[in-house]
Amino acid sequence: MKKFGHLFILLSIIFLFYSVGTPLAGETAICYNCPPEWADWASQLKAIKENLGLDVPHDNKNSGQTLSQLIAEKANPVADVAYYGVTFGILAKQKGVVSAYKPANWDEIPAGLKDPEGYWFTIHSGTLGLFVNKDALGGKPVPKSWNDLLKPMYKGMVGYLDPSSAAVGYTGATAVNIALGGTLDNFDPGINFFKKLKKNKPIVPKQTSYARVLSGEIPILFDYDFNAYRGKYKDKANIEFVIPAEGTIMAPYVMSLVKNSPDPQNGKKILDFVLSDKGQAIWANAFLRPVRASAMSSKVAAMFLPESEYKRVKAVDWQKMSAVQKTFRDRYLNEVR
Repeated sequence: MKKFGHLFILLSIIFLFYSVGTPLAGETAICYNCPPEWADWASQLKAIKENLGLDVPHDNKNSGQTLSQLIAEKANPVADVAYYGVTFGILAKQKGVVSAYKPANWDEIPAGLKDPEGYWFTIHSGTLGLFVNKDALGGKPVPKSWNDLLKPMYKGMVGYLDPSSAAVGYTGATAVNIALGGTLDNFDPGINFFKKLKKNKPIVPKQTSYARVLSGEIPILFDYDFNAYRGKYKDKANIEFVIPAEGTIMAPYVMSLVKNSPDPQNGKKILDFVLSDKGQAIWANAFLRPVRASAMSSKVAAMFLPESEYKRVKAVDWQKMSAVQKTFRDRYLNEVR
């Protein structure tokens, strides 16, 4: 019996050590909008499991659905952390559904890419352009501009995520609008473009559609460079990424700690990890521009389009872009969809 007593004490000590020092095996944390097909979240979540011992289920929401869910669950939150386009991060702070937290390596995040108090902060960014499956074009030329997409030859071949709810959709609409002469105070050029594109019967999914481009179901998709490079270099598809001749914009993707989350400590560990050397390297290897520039190797950078192409890429006032999002959404729903 004495042996069993000693064994019990030993097991108790081991249990206390792990429960205080590290997450228990099989412990779960919830991240809203962490889809495996987008931005190689599959590899990031695997690394979180290996390094933190945390199981983080795949979650296929888009940014707008994530914000809506956080608001609906405000009195009884389910998620620990959230990931979304920067405009939705700004809105999440305004809606009071996220908490301030400054993760490890906070000081390396440029000032314009984080909320000063830590309600949201960039983990990586991408450039919006055309993700093209050349094999699915049926011999047609690769489009080189936004206006090319209005040509009848591309009827039924162009896709863009719903700009009324998906961050990449709204970013794409903003990119088109600015490239065609609009501003954040004037969305007329963008709205007119989508009205014309509607005649070409575009495909408008709500969720990330990486697999649908690789399969050829959507030959041309408004999407980020990182997904196109992933398709070309990792999945070995006949893919080309196009920065339209008229120009485009880059967009940060951000994360937040959910206010009154079920397990804020595990949430903080996840946020620390995605900004760690290991976490940032995973983003870089998936062709995203990590917010900590030192994580981008010269080998990966060489796979991107030449810098001369990226000179057509602009940054915008993210706070203003967030402030006018509802105005654009209402116009799009009333005038286009």
